[in-house]
Amino acid sequence: MTVRTDWQAWHEPYADANSPLSRRLRLVQQHIASWLDERSEERLTVVSACAGQGHDLIGVLAARPDARRLRVTLLEYDAGNVATARAAADRAGLSHLVIRQADAGQLSSYAGAVPADLVLMVGVFGNISDADVERSVAALPQFCAAGATVIWTRARRTPDLTPAVRRWLRDAAFVEEAFHAPDDARFSVGVHRFAGTPRPLDATGTLFTFLR
Repeated sequence: MTVRTDWQAWHEPYADANSPLSRRLRLVQQHIASWLDERSEERLTVVSACAGQGHDLIGVLAARPDARRLRVTLLEYDAGNVATARAAADRAGLSHLVIRQADAGQLSSYAGAVPADLVLMVGVFGNISDADVERSVAALPQFCAAGATVIWTRARRTPDLTPAVRRWLRDAAFVEEAFHAPDDARFSVGVHRFAGTPRPLDATGTLFTFLR
């Protein structure tokens, strides 16, 4: 029998500011904040796949007076995490965020949420098969508006898949803007800008399936 991950308990290391998960979160938040500072448009669209409890986006937007210019959709399958994210958004005055209980592994879940100017694939690539990672990267042009930014994460456990992920992104017309791989931790954070031509969403089929 397969033991399924308790995805609410998975978030507990965020309470420790020195945990690898918290360190990864801060890097992701820094890049979200920098992206917001660099984009002056009155309206921007953001989608987060497997958003969990929304710590990355909610943590940044709660402190920003310009949060209302964002149309944000968080996709999360676990009902408990969805409830926690909605409560956190309400406390932060971000009730306009769309926090949808949906399977981000299904392309249909992205209908109405893309194309996006910022796509978060945080905590996704480390929980799916290598083939599904490659398939997901190849599908990203369907999620991206022109010039969009994608922020992604992946643990560098042996064998390290991140060189392949970076190559697949390059092949899909993404330009690497940052890649963090701390020597004292296994996590990595990548930031890529889409330099290709957006593709319309084909809202059919499965993009990935979580392995745990």
